[in-house]
Amino acid sequence: MPAQRSIVICGGAFAGLALALAFRQGLGADIPVVVADPALAVRPSPDPRATAIVAACRRLFEALGVWDQVSDSQPILDMVVTDSRLEDATRPVFLTFAGEVVPGEPFAHMVENRRLIDALVARAEAEGIDLRATAVSTYDSRADGVTVTLADGQIIEASLLIAADGARSKLRERAGIFTHGWDYDQSGIVVTVGHERDHHGRAEEHFLPAGPFAILPLTGNRSSLVWTESRTEAARITALGEAEFHDELEKRFGLHLGEIKALDKPRAFPLGYFVARSFIAERLALVGDAAHVIHPIAGQGLNMGLRDVAALAEVVVDAARLGIDPGQADVLDRYQRWRRFDTMAMGVATNSLNFLFSNESTLLRTVRDIGLGLVDRAPPLKSLFIRQAAGLSGEVPRLLKGEAL
Repeated sequence: MPAQRSIVICGGAFAGLALALAFRQGLGADIPVVVADPALAVRPSPDPRATAIVAACRRLFEALGVWDQVSDSQPILDMVVTDSRLEDATRPVFLTFAGEVVPGEPFAHMVENRRLIDALVARAEAEGIDLRATAVSTYDSRADGVTVTLADGQIIEASLLIAADGARSKLRERAGIFTHGWDYDQSGIVVTVGHERDHHGRAEEHFLPAGPFAILPLTGNRSSLVWTESRTEAARITALGEAEFHDELEKRFGLHLGEIKALDKPRAFPLGYFVARSFIAERLALVGDAAHVIHPIAGQGLNMGLRDVAALAEVVVDAARLGIDPGQADVLDRYQRWRRFDTMAMGVATNSLNFLFSNESTLLRTVRDIGLGLVDRAPPLKSLFIRQAAGLSGEVPRLLKGEAL
């Protein structure tokens, strides 16, 4: 197979590694797949965060032979939604979800990021994928291929280059692809909390005026928090000493799970929304955060990136099996058409939810609480929302159905 048939993926996190495995599964070993990322030199992964992997994306990992290797995944068996002010004496429950898309299949699992990254790397190594602990420094695309230059001086002739290099993608910038969106005056505080009592797989979303306070179950008596505050307040809270931080945490978490304790240092991440004006350029495709970043209010950010992976892998594999160059424009255009509407729709939804819930308005609070109550009394509507949240609505790529390419 000629060298120009290589595929190079810039970025070795969830999207990049999953895409590499999908290409290897669908294209076989004849087409070299290279993943380039300096972070691949750091093993095991130090990432302290945790992520909700929805049912469709869990099926993707099963199809790629990764899920069984992920240790300590915690199914979300139930979810409750409350709406209150911080000083309110009670937090009435307005909406509950049973956490199964079908009997025996939870709509999501909580997974510690480092466990999933390490499982993906191990599987990629076992499949013979070429992992390079270096960056893509530049590239030169043309009608018949793309020349990729790595930071260590190596040059790779490829048919396709994938930008999976995050929200500040250098490849997207080099391609001249602009983004549209905005920063929220919010940060997400992330911390793991230990608690005295068992959470029984229940996730909780407290809508407070500053933004959502999500308690997401991990294995053991632990939960991962995604805690939204204004940027100024988030900076103040994360700078507090241990005792003062505990007081702020307890005000929001409560004592329904007994005594609580932060198990790691809280970190704050600025929140924003943007979508790339194009997901493709000549011989280039954007996936994951390089293509879009959304508010974490619906917990869909990483899962959106994995839906990109499933769609791009399917169009590339289908083209290659027909003898079509997988990097040519019409192949990449099919990927963009497939993903763009879903991405824009999710962006509108998360922006609307953030506006509706992150405010002090008594009128909006009344409207949203009535709406949540109506949904809670409409089982078909709740089932529809669960399937949407699980990534199983619309035109679903084969990998998200759990089918091999």
